[in-house]
Amino acid sequence: MTRASQRRRVHRYTAEGPATGRADTLAGEEPLEIRLDGRPFTVTMRTPGNDFDLVAGFLVSEGVVRSMAEIVQMDYRSGIGPDGQRTYNVVEVRLAPGVALPDTSMERHVYTSSSCGVCGTASIEAVTKVSAHDPAEDPVALPVPALLALPDQLRTGQKLFSTTGGVHAAGLFRFPAAPSHDDDAPAAPELLCVREDVGRHNAVDKVVGWALREGLLPLRSTVLQVSGRASFELVQKAYMAGVPALAAVSAPSALAVDLADRAGVTLLGFSRGSSFNAYAHQERITP
Repeated sequence: MTRASQRRRVHRYTAEGPATGRADTLAGEEPLEIRLDGRPFTVTMRTPGNDFDLVAGFLVSEGVVRSMAEIVQMDYRSGIGPDGQRTYNVVEVRLAPGVALPDTSMERHVYTSSSCGVCGTASIEAVTKVSAHDPAEDPVALPVPALLALPDQLRTGQKLFSTTGGVHAAGLFRFPAAPSHDDDAPAAPELLCVREDVGRHNAVDKVVGWALREGLLPLRSTVLQVSGRASFELVQKAYMAGVPALAAVSAPSALAVDLADRAGVTLLGFSRGSSFNAYAHQERITP
C-alpha cells in the first residue's frame, strides 16, 4: 500500500557551519486514475490516503453524482502493476443504473496536477458547473469569534503537515443554530472532518467525498476552512456540495469572489486568527 509520507536523507546548510546530513519526512505524491464503469475519466496527482473520499468528492465537484446512492461500488481492482501486485493507484467506480456517464467533453485529456484541479478540462463550458444545491438559501449565522477560531482548530487536525510541512488542509465545521436567548453564548462550531493533501483541491474533494459517503449533503450550516488561498475551483467545490461559507488563510482570486457572489457563498480571505476579510455575502456574519 502506498504511503502518505516517506523518509528521505537530506543535507542541511546554514551560514554557521558545514552541511549536516539527516533524515527528513516528505509528503507522498502519486497519480490516481479514476475510471467510470470501466472507462478512463481522469488522472490526478494526490497524497495517497482517503482515496475513496477523494474520488467521491471529485465526482460531486464534477456534477457526476449527487448522492451516495448513485455510486454502486468503488474499488482498486483495476490497478494491477506489471509484477501482478495491486498498485492502489487506480480506483474503479461503478455507477448506479440510470446515472449517466459524463459527456466526453468533461473528460480530462491530460492529468490533473496537485496544484490545479481544473487543468485538463476539455472545454471552457465544462469548467463552470451547476449545483443541485442553493447555498444562498442557507440562513446560518456566523459569529466573528467562532470564525476567527477556525484556523487554529484546523491546525490541530493537520497531522501530516506537522511531520512534513508540505500539504494543504481542508476542515469542515458545522455551526450551531443561533441561541434562543440574547444572553446565551453560542455553542462552538463542531469540527466534522479534516483532510490533507499536496493539492488543496484534493483536500477539499476528500472532505466533500467524506460528507457524501456519510449522507450529509447538502452541507447546510457549515463552513469550509482551507489552509491556502481561495481559488475559483475551491469556491465551486463548496457550491456543488451546498456549503454556505468558505474561509481561506490566504487571498481569494477575483474570479473566486465573482463566483461566490453569484452562488450565495460567504467568502472569507486572510483568515488568520486575529482578523479576516469578507469578500462576498457578509450578511451571514454576526458579532
